[in-house]
Amino acid sequence: MSHSGRPTIAIAFHSGYGHTAVVAEAVARGAAGAGAEVVSISVDTITDEQWAQLDAADAIIFGAATYMGTASAAFHAFAEASSRRWFSHVWVDKLAAGFTNSGAKSGDKSSTLGYFATLAAQHGMHWISLGLLPGWDSTTGSEDDINRLGFFMGAGAQSPTDVGPEAVHKSDIATAEYLGARVARQAAVFQAGRATLAA
Repeated sequence: MSHSGRPTIAIAFHSGYGHTAVVAEAVARGAAGAGAEVVSISVDTITDEQWAQLDAADAIIFGAATYMGTASAAFHAFAEASSRRWFSHVWVDKLAAGFTNSGAKSGDKSSTLGYFATLAAQHGMHWISLGLLPGWDSTTGSEDDINRLGFFMGAGAQSPTDVGPEAVHKSDIATAEYLGARVARQAAVFQAGRATLAA
């Protein structure tokens, strides 16, 4: 955990084609803008040092594209490897949250977010939802509304499959920034509470 007085947020993600990396960068900006120290870790190339960063973080935000109704295989491999932490309860009482991206507007992203929440629960972590009302849900709404895809469990993004990462929608980027900021704020609350109890 952070010794600087600021909470540390770790973003553990996998991005196959770069789109999810753009979303991860937005989550990181949001968390940093809300006062957290942020470390971003691509789980397909994770090192021992980065595992240690996850162990030391106040919160871990999981992210991956949704492939075939769940997170990518590389993320699943990371999750399975995290069982070493499960055995020794290393991540118990950390905060957790999640984000995902797919080509379709729905794309079964809820399945991936639910998988992240289950992974967090198995580790004894506390899940932080998106905390936003849905956008673009009325005739006066717009696809530029924040949370335009209407997810609650975490941040959902949609990227057309025939264009590059530069096409990640600006609303989805704003939604991801919001998630990062929300987790950072909640981590600060938990950090302050623990300090009060310790005193």
